[in-house]
Amino acid sequence: MPTFQVLNGLPKFVKIVEVGPRDGLQNEKDIVPTNVKIELIRRLIASGLPVIEATSFVSPKWVPQLADAKDVMEAIREIKGVCLPVLTPNLKGFEAAVANGAKEISVFASSSESFSKSNINCSINDSLARYREVTLAAEKHSIPVRGYVSCVVGCPVEGAVPPSKVSYVAKELYEMGCSEISLGDTIGVGTPGTVIPMLQAVASVVPVEKLAVHFHDTYGQSLSNILVSLQMGISIVDSSVAGLGGCPYAKGASGNVATEDVVYMLNGLGIETNVDLTKLLAAGDFICNHLGRKSGSKAAIALSKLTANASKL
Repeated sequence: MPTFQVLNGLPKFVKIVEVGPRDGLQNEKDIVPTNVKIELIRRLIASGLPVIEATSFVSPKWVPQLADAKDVMEAIREIKGVCLPVLTPNLKGFEAAVANGAKEISVFASSSESFSKSNINCSINDSLARYREVTLAAEKHSIPVRGYVSCVVGCPVEGAVPPSKVSYVAKELYEMGCSEISLGDTIGVGTPGTVIPMLQAVASVVPVEKLAVHFHDTYGQSLSNILVSLQMGISIVDSSVAGLGGCPYAKGASGNVATEDVVYMLNGLGIETNVDLTKLLAAGDFICNHLGRKSGSKAAIALSKLTANASKL
């Protein structure tokens, strides 16, 4: 069978949303210094990534790792040619984000009632009511809002999550004004067999071009899940440099899918990203050297070995 039939319908361009500086670093045990975060963001921008989630305006009590949101924004707010959204959990966070120069924001809902209560301390419907206030305020400032939906395949408390619950939350976020909906497999349990019905359910209530996918690589399924998502018409993919991050509630959870691995796969499919893989690898090396550990990216490890071997020749 010809290649074009097997890979029929893939997008020509995929927008990568880099979540490492926020979703990646928020779960680090040791707080990363502000200047290191700023340098990481600058290096990620230099690689050509179009969207980099910079930080989060949440209570420092809940997320001490991102207590320096104001200082990070101060350093990057004037940078042009790249989107630098920030996460805001409520109206207070939104107001702080805007006061510090944020031009795009994100809100975070769950499709699992138990996870919503344990993660943001309120029910799904209460969280949606809170985000309606935020989206209304954002509209007045002409600020785009991205909506995250977590636990789209499984929940650490409830187990499997029915696609109908995911489509309900996604539809609510879309109808309240979120311009993009990111579907997150928070604990990384999804496979193409569970991801496809979930995407079908959501795509029946939200236009597919407004959807993004956000996979964690706990069971090594992220790239296969991304590939089927692309085949279903999705062209926005969240990822984290060096595979930083992970869900603190998920047993044995590794990090987000590594941006380097996503770019390597997309390059191999002939899909444009405008991301320079060499510069991206350098950004991953920079943060891994600071954290004192190996990259969570298979491509980064393999390519660094190739480079090391070549230099010995």
